[in-house]
Amino acid sequence: MKHLKKNRKFGRTADYRKAFLSNLVNSLILKERIKTTEARAKEIRPILEKMISAAKRETVANRRLLLKKLAIKPVNKLFKDLAPRFIERHGGYLRILKIANRKNDGAKMAMIEFVK
Repeated sequence: MKHLKKNRKFGRTADYRKAFLSNLVNSLILKERIKTTEARAKEIRPILEKMISAAKRETVANRRLLLKKLAIKPVNKLFKDLAPRFIERHGGYLRILKIANRKNDGAKMAMIEFVK
């Protein structure tokens, strides 16, 4: 049964899936908008929302927690650029826009971006 199993597996092992999601989050932070499948976008949204909430409280502990999960450039951008932009906002930092299906396999595609 699938009770209380909320995360998608994407056909990958746990370590590979963790690295895969981390790379997606890194890309989104650096580019501020990426085009990916709808399932991937829905999977990284809660991860990144929690990271932005942590970055809004700029402490050494929060910086170290984020450095465990991300590279140094995205962490610096989170603390310097993105967190101050959302200081007055209480959640809902990301927007997922559905776009046309991918041509070769028909996968549902989405654009995930930061709310301005």
